[in-house]
Amino acid sequence: MRQKIVAGNWKMNKTYSEALSLAAEIGNYIEQNPLADHQHVVLCVPAIYVVDAEQETSSIDNLWVGAQNCHYKDSGAFTGEISAQMLQSVGVKYVIIGHSERREYFNETNNLLKQKVDNALANGLKVIFCCGESLKTREKNDYKEWIEEQLTESLFHLSMPQLLNVAIAYEPIWAIGTGKTASPEQAQEVHEHIRYLMMNIYGAATANKVPILYGGSCNPANAATLFAQPDIDGGLIGGASLKIDDFAAIIKAMP
Repeated sequence: MRQKIVAGNWKMNKTYSEALSLAAEIGNYIEQNPLADHQHVVLCVPAIYVVDAEQETSSIDNLWVGAQNCHYKDSGAFTGEISAQMLQSVGVKYVIIGHSERREYFNETNNLLKQKVDNALANGLKVIFCCGESLKTREKNDYKEWIEEQLTESLFHLSMPQLLNVAIAYEPIWAIGTGKTASPEQAQEVHEHIRYLMMNIYGAATANKVPILYGGSCNPANAATLFAQPDIDGGLIGGASLKIDDFAAIIKAMP
């Protein structure tokens, strides 16, 4: 069975005490409801909390701490940045690269993201790579080409073994905070297309091993329906990951 992943992206939320309390609550839930071998839960916490969150959760099987970003160099005069090497040295397992907010607010280009992906993998991190289209691109009906360009320029240079350390997260930006909703069928259409693109380059055997996560507005009400789609392998969860009851319900929905 393909690996299933529910990753919580906490973004810039939670004070120190709130963050550790939530990490502990999620850890307690998973201890009481153990994950199957193919299921992973990732807590992508603010960078300032990664060390303590890792210590809080390190004894729980298949519960991992992730980072929300990293630099493309191991070290250097980059004030305020954190490298993949630093993250790996404190036990971080996953890192999000290419989130739509990083692309929009920090002008991260496909070429820059390619460098980040390479450095993260070189330092032993697993990558959650985000791609997706805006409302304007969706309405022009060339969203498949847009996503193909993002993946081609940032990800599809990887070798087959490298790609197996990547999960792809599809973010329908047009359906996040806009009042519009991506149906399970719309999400599945794009996930299927992403897998088709991988098949063309890497072959079916590899493409069928790479998890593709849904990064839209996933919540307890729609998680099970989304996760039942054949090419949706979990979710990159935003707001719902900040509430223990909501996040636990989404974890429970993992097949």
